[in-house]
Amino acid sequence: MITQVLAQKVLAAALETGGDFSELFLEDTESNSLSMMGGTVENAAYSRRHGAGIRVLKGTRSAYAHTADTSEEALIATARAAAAAIAGDERYSVKPFSANDCRKAPAIAAADIRNAQRVNWLRDAANAAKAYSPEITQTVTGLADVDQRVLICNSEGVFAYDRRPRVRISVQAVASDGSQTQTGRQSPGRGCGYELFDTVDPAQLGTEAAKTAVTMLHAADCPAGVFPVVIDGGFGGVIFHEACGHSLEATSVSRGNSVFCGKLGQQIAASCVTAIDDGILPGEWGTMGVDDEGTPSRRRVLIENGILKSYMVDILGGRRMGMEPTGSSRRQDYTYAPTSRMTNTFIAPGKDDAEEMIRTMGDGLFAASMGGGSVNPLTGEFNFAVNEGYWVKDGRILCPVRGATLIGKGHEVLHNIDRVGPDMWMSPGMCGSVSGSVPANCGQPRIRVSSIIVGGKGGAL
Repeated sequence: MITQVLAQKVLAAALETGGDFSELFLEDTESNSLSMMGGTVENAAYSRRHGAGIRVLKGTRSAYAHTADTSEEALIATARAAAAAIAGDERYSVKPFSANDCRKAPAIAAADIRNAQRVNWLRDAANAAKAYSPEITQTVTGLADVDQRVLICNSEGVFAYDRRPRVRISVQAVASDGSQTQTGRQSPGRGCGYELFDTVDPAQLGTEAAKTAVTMLHAADCPAGVFPVVIDGGFGGVIFHEACGHSLEATSVSRGNSVFCGKLGQQIAASCVTAIDDGILPGEWGTMGVDDEGTPSRRRVLIENGILKSYMVDILGGRRMGMEPTGSSRRQDYTYAPTSRMTNTFIAPGKDDAEEMIRTMGDGLFAASMGGGSVNPLTGEFNFAVNEGYWVKDGRILCPVRGATLIGKGHEVLHNIDRVGPDMWMSPGMCGSVSGSVPANCGQPRIRVSSIIVGGKGGAL
């Protein structure tokens, strides 16, 4: 992208006013998207993002500037613009670079795929959904790919390249009986090229989305109260991600805005709970070779057998906390300064039988698929929708239920988990925070929460 000689000049210019650390983030990203409604193409787009962001630190003060012009003159001017916000008496120099190249090309690049093939995949999904039931009245399908290429260098000697290809397909089916509608959705994605379709069948996704929509169309309203809840794997991990994961990021912890501040080494969850953030899982949605500060990505055990072991720490957060970075820094693109974020975050597999969880729960809810929600990272309070739920009576699944929400506090739910199954899987999503929207996996095995508030409009079943 640029030479080491020019990078040295830019980083030195950023230190001219007394900053003690400077960083240059260069990005060149290509992306394609295609969407269809009812089998008809609605939108097809190609975009390319190219630019650089420059950050200067002085202690825990930070200044950031960015530019779409990556010429030498523009980069040095941008470096000096960031430096203008920082003042100090000492002068720091740029250390010699140590190169780290993590670039890996996808097996099947986006440029190798014609739009006609993209259309065929989406039509296969839409046709399968429509064929499932005459009650499927609409389908919305989409396919997107991103190939992000970055160079991160800093005054501490980092000079790191990374390449991050990602592909995701989404299928939404709408079921209606004339008076009401329900939706089902499938949206797998991975950190790879179009080899994704070696293992993903669009027609199967369409069938599964339609099945959920039709099932929920004929479901009873969920009862409300305090019940045991079994939450299935994959996107079920969104509760840990939102209600607990964000509260373990230095973004919150370093400012005292987390319920888990000062609790390293303490019991914060049931002893059956181990939670991990792993940025090096091959081909996963949130995987990176290096983070967005150039620190090598790694596997971090956040909670081990219920004990808090680690936070997710970026450089600036680490300065505030007196901790080393953990390879957890991320940003949406070059227009954002980085901060600590999750990658592939999951509750690790346990040893409990998945069917026994339901057999021994009495009356309660089986949440087969979770939806979106909201959380307060300071208090851990959350509410999440259940996209596909089933009522359990006397340890047996009685019927599907709709309109369920799970309400609670993240730190309390961690203590109330009493079963963790052996099979873990993950689901991709886009996670928003102060450094923009980044791809992140949520995951877990099937788990059981012994007691949680269930919101719903139904009576006893």
